Amino acid sequence: MRFLQSRRVKNNRRITALADGILHCKCVGEGSLPRPPSRPITTSCRAVLLPRFGGPEVLELRDNVEVPDLKQNEVLVRARAVSINPLDTRMRSGYGRSIFEPLLPLILGRDISGEVAAVGASVRSFTLGQEVFGALHPTAVRGTYTDYAILSEDELTQKPKSITHEEASTIPFAALTAWRALKSTARISEGQRVLVIGGGGAVGFAAIQLAVANGCQVVTTCGSQSLDRALAAGAEQAVDYTTEDIELAIKGKFDAVLDTIGRSETERIGINFLKRGGHYMTLQGEAAALADRYGIAIGLPAATALLLKKQFQYRYSHGIEYFWTYMRADSEGLVEIRRLSEAGRMHIPIDKTFLITQVREAHEAKDRKQIPGKVVLEFN
Repeated sequence: MRFLQSRRVKNNRRITALADGILHCKCVGEGSLPRPPSRPITTSCRAVLLPRFGGPEVLELRDNVEVPDLKQNEVLVRARAVSINPLDTRMRSGYGRSIFEPLLPLILGRDISGEVAAVGASVRSFTLGQEVFGALHPTAVRGTYTDYAILSEDELTQKPKSITHEEASTIPFAALTAWRALKSTARISEGQRVLVIGGGGAVGFAAIQLAVANGCQVVTTCGSQSLDRALAAGAEQAVDYTTEDIELAIKGKFDAVLDTIGRSETERIGINFLKRGGHYMTLQGEAAALADRYGIAIGLPAATALLLKKQFQYRYSHGIEYFWTYMRADSEGLVEIRRLSEAGRMHIPIDKTFLITQVREAHEAKDRKQIPGKVVLEFN
């Protein structure tokens, strides 16, 4: 079976980012002849395919799915563990349909931990057999639910020896999402105050640890089951949003607010807690949702207009900066995340582990909210 290779390289273009509400395309090989691709060590492997959108039952574990040739900057990773992110279950259900439907079947999955099985011609950072972990961009169509995943060199870093593959597979996507918001966008620094709305989720919990590691004073909101964990991670205050009035419980203003919930009420609260010149960042940008509703041709311009409107509105009314934030691979961020993981200052707790052959059961458990925390898929 040929897996999307011709579609991915057709017209020498591929989707590389959906960030700040705009879908970007990057031409490859323009102006020069590309060097021959590197052949992987295997031509086919197992993979979980998404042939259509729907419930967990649509996921298909197939043998003999093609492993494409490696581009110059790509690394073939033998997967040992991958984690399930909310993006995986949302994409399976049809989120991003306007973008991804023409590219079906997809392979879901963003996080991965495993060993280097082959490298492209220009890769210098990794050697065969080296243990690595990393995460693909949200718009990747060949994900990590497969024996052999393909990531670019800057989407990977060395796995700390002090943590297992299962532990490593939970970290990169969530931590890079938090890093992009707090370090790349807000540029937090020592002594600043950071509010994390939704610190009980993987991104929120990673954000708490990242901000604390950078010398910030952190306050978070979360459910009662996450209070102790947030405080143990270094938050100075953890507010139970189910029993407390957030606006009365939290005092003072903040330099940065990361809103992982993204509802109108949390946006209002977050905006009002910011100092002038502060940064509000939400994970719930509306680019994909508007594109799904109205089509790419109308939805993406509408999303851009909405973002610009909010940025102007809040800059004028509150003197703050407003952003939709998305995960994007960043080698600098991965290095910091690896360093924190090695030191035991960045971790995401695992609630349950399934075998890759149980992927439907794992997705069903997440859909039914039977497992609130991180789920890992192991490869046997």
